[in-house]
Amino acid sequence: MNENNQTQNPNNYKWGILYFNKKDTRLFAPKLESQRGWTINFANPLSYIFIILLIIILIFSSILL
Repeated sequence: MNENNQTQNPNNYKWGILYFNKKDTRLFAPKLESQRGWTINFANPLSYIFIILLIIILIFSSILL
């Protein structure tokens, strides 16, 4: 199964919204409806680092403004 077909499989989504597929090595993958953009692959350990960094940036930007 190629990577694009993996994102179309509803079994790779937790609670229907969070993409979680250990076989897919991408950090960002097309959403279930690919016309709507990209989603984070939460099976990739880098996804949690990305989320934490994003939260830190948002907190510091709100403090500085």
